[in-house]
Amino acid sequence: MAIVVDNIYNKPYEHTGLSLIIATVFFSFQIFCDFSGYSDIAIGAGQVMGFKLMENFNRPYHSKSMSEFWKRWHISLSSWFRDYLYIPLGGNRVAIPRWYFNLFFVFLVSGLWHGANWTFVIWGALHGFYVVFALITRNLRMTITRFTVLNRYHKLRNLLQTLTTYFFVTFAWIFFRAHSLSDAFYIVEHSFTGLNKDIYNLLHNLPSNLNFGVTANQLYIGMGAIIFMEIIHIMQNKYKLREWLRSQPFYLRWSIYYTALFLILFLGVYENRQFIYFQF
Repeated sequence: MAIVVDNIYNKPYEHTGLSLIIATVFFSFQIFCDFSGYSDIAIGAGQVMGFKLMENFNRPYHSKSMSEFWKRWHISLSSWFRDYLYIPLGGNRVAIPRWYFNLFFVFLVSGLWHGANWTFVIWGALHGFYVVFALITRNLRMTITRFTVLNRYHKLRNLLQTLTTYFFVTFAWIFFRAHSLSDAFYIVEHSFTGLNKDIYNLLHNLPSNLNFGVTANQLYIGMGAIIFMEIIHIMQNKYKLREWLRSQPFYLRWSIYYTALFLILFLGVYENRQFIYFQF
């Protein structure tokens, strides 16, 4: 996924439509796998030495609202901003306009925390706007939902809320990943340029100008890996997979361990690459 993202985001003006959309979706999962992955490595290494560290990610892309997303994403940083900035500013124990300001300001600072670049400022401001706007429109949205079929079909409503939250989070990732504001605005403006043609060419096996920097098989492996990961996440909502694995016979447990190991060895991409959050 990182190869696709780098290939397109490093030269966005050479791409339009489907390439930009796939690169943006891939980045949303790349940054999650990158950051959540090394958080898990730290938590696991701590457990080996007898330390229990806090959970840092809890299936954030399953969130049904922006406030829920920030309770599931980078939990350690969110907790720090809550305790050392949001609460000292007054939190929600102030007048409503000041409460909205406190929320927006905290997200704006979280953007600056990532770097003194306008792209990060816009990213933080977008999340601040999302959270404040959701609070302002909460009663209106609940009223509208009450008089639609969504009030009866809870699973459909939850699915739409999850997809909507993911869309807005991913839209903000454009500014987080882009090298400059001009790059980000180009990606936003051209993500749907030529989209119909790209999809038509793919469905009919016609030549296209799509260039992802990887082979078609590698692209499908990346997509398949995302689907597999989300299936695991859905299962984790119902089952404690780690405890289930512990309770299985020796041969089954070690078969799963070795399968995972060989998948890493055969499907891994080996090059000198740092974790995304290393720069922060």
